[in-house]
Amino acid sequence: MQNCKVTCVCHEKGGTGKTTTAVNLGIGIARQGKKVLLLDADPQGDLSKCLGITNPQELTATLATAMNGVIAETFIDPASVILHHNEGVDFIPANAELAATEITLVNAMNREYVLQEFLAPLKNEYQHIIIDCRPSLGLTVVNALTAADSVIIPVQAHTLAADDMDGLFKTVGRIKQRPNPHLKIDGIVMTMVDGRTNLARQTIRDVRTRYGQVVRVFATEIPYAVRAAEVPGKGQSIFQYDPNGKVAKAYENLTREVLNIGSREKADRDTNAR
Repeated sequence: MQNCKVTCVCHEKGGTGKTTTAVNLGIGIARQGKKVLLLDADPQGDLSKCLGITNPQELTATLATAMNGVIAETFIDPASVILHHNEGVDFIPANAELAATEITLVNAMNREYVLQEFLAPLKNEYQHIIIDCRPSLGLTVVNALTAADSVIIPVQAHTLAADDMDGLFKTVGRIKQRPNPHLKIDGIVMTMVDGRTNLARQTIRDVRTRYGQVVRVFATEIPYAVRAAEVPGKGQSIFQYDPNGKVAKAYENLTREVLNIGSREKADRDTNAR
């Protein structure tokens, strides 16, 4: 399957709605008829839990299994680590073993390219691969950014949101210099927005002013809602848990924005190929 797009949902700070965005964006894209693979690249296994894995620590086949196989130059059948969710996406889970893999990566040959090597054959099977990164800038995140075509940055609407992104922007810049010169930032998405507060409105203005001239800040803002906060423990997306709620509508709109980026990129490629 050609033109597979790999996207990291990434932020060095926790609590920004990163996993929620990865899950709902992935399922939102699958709802548009696309074949989607989600990767849990966080040892905490939050994406795995969101997709119904009650205790990721009990799993014996995870993203760590796959990456360790690449490091050891041992063939790992991708099908052995891929699970299916009933809302139409496939996913590769993670657990604490991934933290040990990060330590192993330190001394690995071509350590930035391990995940890229594993994903290479899977890009023939999926149209979109979305990676939920851990809240750090360690070697697993470097691997994800090296394997990716683009980055989406969720930012919670609070006063420190803009400052918290500086480290990630520097890391993306370093990745573009060597292992992945084609990496792009698709955009920043504001999450958990309480539009009733001056603080949220001011933070959004600050982010749009500070970064909007450099990268896209998505028009869609993900609102805060109690129902959305309940979803992670339900093993389903917001589309299934609260289909008529404002958060589901927001993620539908974000999905359209993200797919429109892909459509424009494809049109540009087709034009350049003529």
